[in-house]
Amino acid sequence: MKKIIASIFVVSSILSPLVLAEQVNLYSARKEALIKPLLDKFTEETGISVNLVTGKADNLITRLAKEGKYSPADLLLTTDVGRLYRAKQQELTQAISSTDAAVSVPNNFRDTQGHWVGLSLRARPIMVSTERVDASAIKSIEDLIKPEWRGRICIRSSNNIYNQSMVASLISQLGEEQTQAWVDQFVKNFARPPQGGDRDQIKAVAAGQCDLAIANTYYLAGMLTSNDEATKAQAQKVEVVWPNQSDRGAHINISGVALAKYAPNAKAASKLVDFLLSAESQQWYAMTNHEYPILPNVTWSDVLKNFGDFKMEQVPMTQLGELNTEAVKIMDRAGWK
Repeated sequence: MKKIIASIFVVSSILSPLVLAEQVNLYSARKEALIKPLLDKFTEETGISVNLVTGKADNLITRLAKEGKYSPADLLLTTDVGRLYRAKQQELTQAISSTDAAVSVPNNFRDTQGHWVGLSLRARPIMVSTERVDASAIKSIEDLIKPEWRGRICIRSSNNIYNQSMVASLISQLGEEQTQAWVDQFVKNFARPPQGGDRDQIKAVAAGQCDLAIANTYYLAGMLTSNDEATKAQAQKVEVVWPNQSDRGAHINISGVALAKYAPNAKAASKLVDFLLSAESQQWYAMTNHEYPILPNVTWSDVLKNFGDFKMEQVPMTQLGELNTEAVKIMDRAGWK
């Protein structure tokens, strides 16, 4: 009996540090290189380890749903508010404990019930050829349906949520009828069937396959700071145009984080959210990922500064999720494949 008790004590003493150690299980749609340095810094400062699982954004949401109450996930870090909204609608999230850091985020960039909060801003302006387009001639996204752009526009597929959210934003501001009319004409000006990602649209403009594209700025910024000289040269042939600066502003979205419904380490997860919203982390995001900080008074990277200041839309982020279904229907009716 003494031997048995002694054995139990030994096993218990070995396991107890593992049981007691704080940890966070993070499902991230961001590639490891774009998030792990921050997570390592968090662990260094707090002693809380982070178990990182990376994957495609939609696949991670599907995984959360399949795992249900047995999911080990504490946090879902993903791109586009449409996905954060979807995860909440599927009842895969819960309210993050109210913290000073989360409250400091502008209301428009966090869920009204606290299920998710933005970490960075993503702008999706117009990008044009520096050789073949007079950028000053484009004042608004509405200009892109003019006959002069027939066969000159590149953009990715309608199944891309960035484009779905852009159309949802138009619905919010212009209404369904006017948005449908715009999309109907917009697709007629495509230079080719939608294909590839945002970088591919930028490369197509540089190669002369089209004269104009719509893409997120961090893709262009990443190309401009690439170690590959050919990639950098392609990006230098493209210029950012900020549309609708005299009225509603350019389209924006967010990357953000949500607390999983069955998070086993909710308290530690809230600490990680706070850390990701610290000035230090926001600065790292801005300089490394070339995304716009979610918090004011955080310096932009030099590349973003070179793109210029701009007025952004004021559409409530939740509406981009709420109007997603109607946006997809409008794009389908217009033949945007």
